[in-house]
Amino acid sequence: MNQIMVLKMKPQILNSKQHFFLAILVVAACQLAIAVPVYASCGAAFCSVNSDWGTHGTAYDPGVRVGLRYEYIKQDQLHAGSNKTSAQGLSDTHDEISTYNRNILASLDYVADADWGLAVQLPLLNRAHSHIHNDPVNGPETETWHYTDMGDISLIGRYQLPHKALQTTSGGIKFGIKLPTGRIDQANTDNQLAERSLQPGSGSTDLIAGADYHGQFPGSAANWFIQGLWQHAVTTRDHYRPGDHLTFDMGVSYYVNQRLSLMLQLNTLIKNRDSGANAEPESSGGKSVNLSPGLSYAVSKKAQVYGFIQKPVYQYVNGVQLTSDWSAVVGIGYRL
Repeated sequence: MNQIMVLKMKPQILNSKQHFFLAILVVAACQLAIAVPVYASCGAAFCSVNSDWGTHGTAYDPGVRVGLRYEYIKQDQLHAGSNKTSAQGLSDTHDEISTYNRNILASLDYVADADWGLAVQLPLLNRAHSHIHNDPVNGPETETWHYTDMGDISLIGRYQLPHKALQTTSGGIKFGIKLPTGRIDQANTDNQLAERSLQPGSGSTDLIAGADYHGQFPGSAANWFIQGLWQHAVTTRDHYRPGDHLTFDMGVSYYVNQRLSLMLQLNTLIKNRDSGANAEPESSGGKSVNLSPGLSYAVSKKAQVYGFIQKPVYQYVNGVQLTSDWSAVVGIGYRL
């Protein structure tokens, strides 16, 4: 459900009252949201921008849509709590340097009718990580990992509540599963396994559940949406359990014309600490606020391209973790 479709309507200029309500929504989102990319001690991450335009209120016709989304997340800033910090160089520990995440997410969205839909998402991960191991005998040594591999597949179903029940607004529920299809044994050239939080797969089967609600500002060309999703690992592997996380997205879209849309989002996740013998609970999990302006453009009746820049407004991590100053998302959706 990551395809963008343009809402066919005549654009209208917002009057002063509508601008006021639009500003109230954005300010309220900034005050109330607590967002985060998927943190780990090594900085492995996915961008949290919401590109499911069905959630945003754009009507889908029954059929199949495919999508391709590229994410770039450079994590090279150490945070301790809510403050930036620097490497400590303590003996027999390691200091994180950077993690480059380049993710390609392929998706297939099947819409059965106005009520039911199913989305499948498959990530391809290109990840490069480096840290300094403070060896008490041989001194500091830089260790690196770099791989390109498939991640965990997700399947998410959607049931949309009838529009007549909610009149000018609409909502729905989502339910799904993340499967342990990604590897958990990636190693570097020295045959050292990467930390579990850095691996392409979590090794866990996760349940996903949530809901969304959306509507249109009366008499305007602007839409709004909110969505919450919860993810919980029900089966785990090799003494590692990823922490539960709760996402909460809020956003507005303004249709400039039938091709161009301007968008603004706040993308939310609260992530608990990882657990297990192969986890690092003291330096995993956290929360932050990310502001994500973007736009979408209809290349044709069937194809849509979009892009976002994501900027953290607030960051808090447990222990010491790598964070990103900014990230970017570009994508395309195509209706078959």
